[in-house]
Parts: sequence; C-alpha cells; structure tokens
Amino acid sequence: MSQSPQQQSNTRVVLSLLALVVVMGAGAWAAVPFYNWFCKTTGYGGTTNVAEQLPDHVLDREITVRFDANVARDMPWEFKPVKTEMKLKIGQNGLAFYEAYNPTDRVIAGTASYNVSPDVAGYYFDKIQCFCFTEQVLQPGERVQMPVSFFVDPEIVNDADAKRIKSLTLSYTFYETDLPEQHASVPPLAAETVN
Repeated sequence: MSQSPQQQSNTRVVLSLLALVVVMGAGAWAAVPFYNWFCKTTGYGGTTNVAEQLPDHVLDREITVRFDANVARDMPWEFKPVKTEMKLKIGQNGLAFYEAYNPTDRVIAGTASYNVSPDVAGYYFDKIQCFCFTEQVLQPGERVQMPVSFFVDPEIVNDADAKRIKSLTLSYTFYETDLPEQHASVPPLAAETVN
C-alpha cells in the first residue's frame, strides 16, 4: 500500500526529528568527557593537572597559594583548610592539609571537586597526591586531616597571561555520594550506654 504525499512528508519529518534526537543525545553523552578532557588539557576553568614527579628545577620567585573549602548544600560535613595560605617557591613541593569532620550519627561518603583561580593558573598547578583523587568515607563523629601534595610548574613564568600571577587559590567543594558497597551493608553503630 503506497503512502500519500502528505503521509510521506509526515514520515520524513518524524524520521528527521528522531535523527535529531539521536544526534542530540549522543552529543549530550559525549559532552561531559569531552569537556573534562578539554579542561585538563588547557587548564580551562581552573582545572589542575596531575604530576608523577616534581619539576627538575625550582625558581627563586615565590608565589602565595591560598586554600578554600566548601561543602555542597546537602553535605553535612564540616570542612576547612588547616592553614589558609602558604608561600613557596615556584617548582617547590607544597604540602597542605584540609580537615573534614562528620558531626552526624551516620557513615557518610563524599567526593571533592576542585579548581584553581585565577583560571589561567590552573594549567600550571600540579597535584602529586590528593584526597580528591578518591572517595572519602567518614564514620559518625570522625575527624580527619587529608593531605594534598602539589607544586606550581616553573613554566608559568613563560606564559604571557600567567607570568604576573603572585597568588592563586586552590578551592575544594565536598559533595555527598552513595556509600561504597562495603560500608552500605554495615548497619549504623548503635549508641553506647554508659552504666
């Protein structure tokens, strides 16, 4: 049975719309990994780099690194930097600590997102080790200090936009995440009674 010209036109429109939905869905699916790759490659948005070793030289010039800590609206942890700033030479290894405290009566898992400002400095800020690389789990009432080992790449002085930077801010925000399976299956601790 052949279709009328109107039915053929409707079929083309429906197929075109379906193709558009598929293309948009694929684009949305690929957008996050592409954006993450782009930010890591360019330092866009203050995204930092990960390094396996320190640079082979340290410059005589100092830079101030400030530390900022935040929690998402629904994250009940208390979270703060142990020190709010440090001065170090460009290329020198820095070691900073952040403190997290779970004031609740339940186990809570969290992950930290991070960035550096000004944005252009993110490309030259390298982390060697960081609590933000893995999920953190705090027991009820637990308080921990979490380290971040980093350096500012000496190449920053060769960048026309970044070479005048005298200070930068490393900022973290903790978000609550689902408990890992080994913690989710453990019932909450019962309150102890004192006799």
